[in-house]
Amino acid sequence: EVQLVESGGGLVQAGGSLRLSCVASGFTFSNYPIAWVRQAPALGKGLEWILTSRRDGSSTTYADSVKGRFTISRDNAKNTVDLLMNSLNADDTAVYYCARQNIWYEFDSWGQGTQVTVSS
Repeated sequence: EVQLVESGGGLVQAGGSLRLSCVASGFTFSNYPIAWVRQAPALGKGLEWILTSRRDGSSTTYADSVKGRFTISRDNAKNTVDLLMNSLNADDTAVYYCARQNIWYEFDSWGQGTQVTVSS
């Protein structure tokens, strides 16, 4: 069974930092890209694709709002992908999900999400 489990969310002050972790199991982790996606339903926002970590550890940032502030790191030996978030602001408040992607970069499995709240 494919499982993705996020952790590390919480309440942080604006300007602060947070590190989210995603631990995967049930599949050959190194064969798949893994993405971080966020959603802020309370603000009426849909899903926002933030970054993807490719199989080789390289990454692409898709959300302009996080460029220069968020980075992604991957450890294929530990089946983990971390999201490092700096200079957080209120607009970063959301539920953060990690998701597995297939070879076409479609999302095919999701974690349960972890809440990040940034207080201004």
